[in-house]
Amino acid sequence: MKKWNNEDELFNLMRQELYTAVIGDIMDKHGYIHQFLSARIRPLNEKMITVGRSMTVLEVDIEKISGSAIIDKPFGLMLEALDDLKRNEVYLCTGASDTYALWGELMTTRAKKLGAAGAVVDGYSRDTNGILALDFPVFCYGNYAQDQGPRGKVADFRIPIKLGEVLVTPGDIIFGDIDGVCVIPKDIEEEIIMEALEKASGEKIVKSKIGEGMSACDAFAKYGII
Repeated sequence: MKKWNNEDELFNLMRQELYTAVIGDIMDKHGYIHQFLSARIRPLNEKMITVGRSMTVLEVDIEKISGSAIIDKPFGLMLEALDDLKRNEVYLCTGASDTYALWGELMTTRAKKLGAAGAVVDGYSRDTNGILALDFPVFCYGNYAQDQGPRGKVADFRIPIKLGEVLVTPGDIIFGDIDGVCVIPKDIEEEIIMEALEKASGEKIVKSKIGEGMSACDAFAKYGII
């Protein structure tokens, strides 16, 4: 039985009770074994957690889009994509080289105002001190100030995108914490989340039993968790 009545309750529950490891374990169990983004993508602050629905963004290096109509628009469609963010959405961007930043402080300010849940970029961010002061979850390769303006543009958004081996469609659930970022396909989300909540509860019991002296072998034999 579901433990939430709306998306605010769902994402708050996930933020409080779940973590990437247990979600990943459940997706592995169901055969979804390529759902983690690159290990290079890390939170700017180890306490950051992001959970929400993907708002997918495709960035392209300028030299790859010569002749396109978006070449004459500052940042391509980036401003439009940013303004289109909805409550509980995660700005998820890929497609560019790793030679410039894909996210910054002013983007963070706008996203937070719109009620977005975070930003995950397959590249760098900049304006780190400003982002940290805003207390907004940002996941990226790290800090690098070189601007996207003369180097890359957003070519499209709210389309299926691929990050490594992970195919992400708009509306998939993005969950990120200190151990990485995983993607829960929206067509299996309820089953995955319910089982992850159950496993997380079971792991607390196993931790307690091992802490009391139960062996790892006995704990696994009894609970099937380790």
